[in-house]
Amino acid sequence: MIKTTLPLVAVLGIAALVSAAPVRTTSGLIEGTVSSDGTINVFKGVPFAAPPTAELRWKAPQPVAAWQGIRKATEFGPRCMQGRIFDDMVFRDSGPSEDCLYLNVWAPAHADGPLPVMVWIYGGGFQAGASSEPRQDGEKLAHKGVVVVSMNYRLGIFGFFSHPELTKESGQNASGNYGLLDQLAALHWVHDNIRAFGGDPANVTIFGESAGSMSVNAQVTSPLAAGLFKQAIGESGGDFGLSTAIPPLARSEQTGAHFATEIGAPTLKDLRAKPAQDLLAASLKDRATFRFWPNIDGYFFPEPPLAIYQAQKQNHVTVLAGWNTDEMDAGAFFGKKPHTRENFNAKLQQMFGDKAGEASKLFPAGTPDEMNRSAGEIAGANFIAYSTWKWLEFEAHTPGVKVYRYHFEEAPPVEGGGPSHGAYHSADIEYVFENLDWKKLPWTEADRRVSEQISSYWTNFAKTGNPNGDGLPNWPQYAPSEFQVMRLGTKTQAAPDVARQQYLFFDSIASERRKESLNAQH
Repeated sequence: MIKTTLPLVAVLGIAALVSAAPVRTTSGLIEGTVSSDGTINVFKGVPFAAPPTAELRWKAPQPVAAWQGIRKATEFGPRCMQGRIFDDMVFRDSGPSEDCLYLNVWAPAHADGPLPVMVWIYGGGFQAGASSEPRQDGEKLAHKGVVVVSMNYRLGIFGFFSHPELTKESGQNASGNYGLLDQLAALHWVHDNIRAFGGDPANVTIFGESAGSMSVNAQVTSPLAAGLFKQAIGESGGDFGLSTAIPPLARSEQTGAHFATEIGAPTLKDLRAKPAQDLLAASLKDRATFRFWPNIDGYFFPEPPLAIYQAQKQNHVTVLAGWNTDEMDAGAFFGKKPHTRENFNAKLQQMFGDKAGEASKLFPAGTPDEMNRSAGEIAGANFIAYSTWKWLEFEAHTPGVKVYRYHFEEAPPVEGGGPSHGAYHSADIEYVFENLDWKKLPWTEADRRVSEQISSYWTNFAKTGNPNGDGLPNWPQYAPSEFQVMRLGTKTQAAPDVARQQYLFFDSIASERRKESLNAQH
């Protein structure tokens, strides 16, 4: 049991920052704070790796130097270097810095026995994000009897830059994927330290959204993460894209070497001498593409994820995953062109070639509403839904692996009562964390009920590997014998997978593209 120090001012109801009793980590003692209701101990800005600066820039995370005395853990650590890329991201930290490898812990203060642990990995296209976002605050989930951990990891040019010199010096004949290795280092920290916070290192669930979900998929894939978690939750994202694939190291090295020459820093020494802000600014000049991305490095990914899953060599953990109804809208499909039937058919032809006719049968466009709905479904699958579906399919067909699939259908309210944006990409985050009120919107009782259900499903899953529990609609497994999907929304209920034929069609397209890519390489 972790004790809490409650001074007289707190007992009298006077506002005060109440300290939690110090906790000893492998690097030293830390002191956090206590939630306003006195039930959750909160530790922010806990270092889990050495600052990746100077000669440690573009190296695997290194151990934290031990400290003497008690280190305060009351403020979020700086977020990792990034530009202002996504308007919906709000941060509570001091700003971006290369010195950013910090994590946070929310732990029930009066638990008897070790509790399940949930480790959150934020999204942001591997280019942006931080653990200080209010919508991802772990206090509400911790109230449901779990320990919640969230970590920062390196992004963009600092997290996924490859270069031949980096590959040579690494000792693993690999470069890039530093952000994924940061996540791995945080999982090792959890394994070594979480018992001191009341958590059970033998019952860890990793969960994340978008690039965070892709990261969860990556950790399930990598043999380096074996034994560090029992369950995995993926919210909108997997590593099996319909149009793109994780590139090989050689291509990532070429991208990095070209960038180095482009900015007049051709050697690794020159690159490490560059100020961080200059590197960031140069990397953000072309926002049309995210050029620094995970790669098949032969180390974190010893093989392409597709090959690992085809051989069923991924880490065999229980998986819960799904995506949102409106991951993309019709505008993403049509681009700047008018939403006409002629343009719809032309786009199908462009995307699917001689299979455009088959696509038109699966995605009807008889009315403008029907056409726009089909356009959004295709755009959403192309963006991120198919990659999640393919991950689920691999897991569901792996003997001994239990799988649960969901479809998030709740459309958040719009400020001022404007037209609904649907259940858009990332809309699920505040529902999962029960943090609806971080955003000033006209939330309804239905929204709060959905949030309560989802957070209960997620924490139940973390506790037992099964999302079901008292008072919740039954959630069956997703399995080849019966492909059942949990529809999460105002009418939460399980239902057959009505989109299966559409995704089998996407899968045939992806298979053809992979064959074409292999033929081109040879």
